[in-house]
Amino acid sequence: MPHHKVHEKLEKIKDAVNKLELSEEEKSNAYKHIEQWYAEDKALEQLAADLAKISQKFEPILEELGLI
Repeated sequence: MPHHKVHEKLEKIKDAVNKLELSEEEKSNAYKHIEQWYAEDKALEQLAADLAKISQKFEPILEELGLI
C-alpha cells in the first residue's frame, strides 16, 4: 500500500479515537500506538526497498554458485 494511503488511514483512525469517550491519557496512549504503527510501516517499506537493492547484487553470485 502506498505510503500516503497508509498515512490517510492512520489519520482516520486518529480522528475516530478523538471522537471516542476516552480519558485524555487513554487517547494519548492510543495516539502513541498509532504513531508507532506508522513508524513501523515506514521502516518496513524502507527495509523492503533496501532488500530489493541488495538482492540484485547477490543474484549473479548465487547464480554462479548454482543456487538459483
